[in-house]
Amino acid sequence: MYDVHETAANVASKLEAFGCDEVVTGIGRTGVVGIIHGKTKASGYCIGLRADMDALPIMEAVDRPYKSKTPGKMHACGHDGHTAMLLGAAKYLSETRNFDGSVAVIFQPAEEGGAGGKAMVEDGMMDRFNIREVYGMHNLPGLNVGEFAIKPGPIMAATDEFYIKVTGKGAHAAMPHLGNDPIVIGAQIVTALQSIVSRSASPFESLVVTVTKFNAGTAMNVIPETIEIAGTIRSLSEDARQLGMKRLREISEGVSIANNAKAEVSFHEGYPVTSNHESETQKAVEIASLVAGNDKVEANTEATMGGEDFSYMLLERPGAFIFVGNGDTAGLHHPEYDFNDEAIPYGTSYWAKLAETIMPAA
Repeated sequence: MYDVHETAANVASKLEAFGCDEVVTGIGRTGVVGIIHGKTKASGYCIGLRADMDALPIMEAVDRPYKSKTPGKMHACGHDGHTAMLLGAAKYLSETRNFDGSVAVIFQPAEEGGAGGKAMVEDGMMDRFNIREVYGMHNLPGLNVGEFAIKPGPIMAATDEFYIKVTGKGAHAAMPHLGNDPIVIGAQIVTALQSIVSRSASPFESLVVTVTKFNAGTAMNVIPETIEIAGTIRSLSEDARQLGMKRLREISEGVSIANNAKAEVSFHEGYPVTSNHESETQKAVEIASLVAGNDKVEANTEATMGGEDFSYMLLERPGAFIFVGNGDTAGLHHPEYDFNDEAIPYGTSYWAKLAETIMPAA
């Protein structure tokens, strides 16, 4: 997450060596921003280009020459590749400066659950560097190298967590009639939660409710007093988000009351929906087409129910988030995932062309 001190220092050192006009560290705790001015600054315009830097707490399953040297810290989402692509663009833009205005290259920590994007925004990054538009990019396994995919509006989901504690009455496993088994009640809750998407949500809304934890008991012959259930709610609209939370609470409490038990329900609100702005999405489509060709850009791709804290930056400024193809590789967050280096020229070219096209040289 935020523990990217060596990576941030390496990025800052490279930006300084490239000749960035300003390099600022410590934004959003361990984030780095480099400012590159064009040949002219008559427009006074500045766009932000963002890459994430952090890794995941995963043991890497494949032995490669560039395998992580720190056990349990793996770039299983390709953030190292994202950083490489933006560094490549920063080097090129610092050398050519063929644009009118300024570019802020943003290297963000803690995308993987730590809300580093929010931290950088709250640190005043947008106002400090006068960023008018902001753009993000992520690799996508399954999409061919040399291809891009994007859509206007919601492209990635809001990511909320739920926690349910059911309290019944413990008893000896041989005498269940003397207790009130919270495991049985919890099982009913898990089953009933499946009706939220199938029977409460509109079939035209995107909503996912997934139970990922069910913790109960410590001994084979003891019915526990309490059990805990947890999971995630993913949604692409605020209405669907609120519906999921409302029905989850009603079902959990209702099933428990019907069984003379008590349910305590709480939520941890995660990243908001990543929603692309219409005009900036069109710009991204046009620029990706210049890089890859019109037939290599899917301009109305399907949204994904994964989450992204670039969403916080899009709440502050207009912009767009695009996917770049990683080819036929293991999926994101998989211990065998490998960022495809062949994607780097496409990502770097996209960033450079974005600056030169949005802010053409006078």
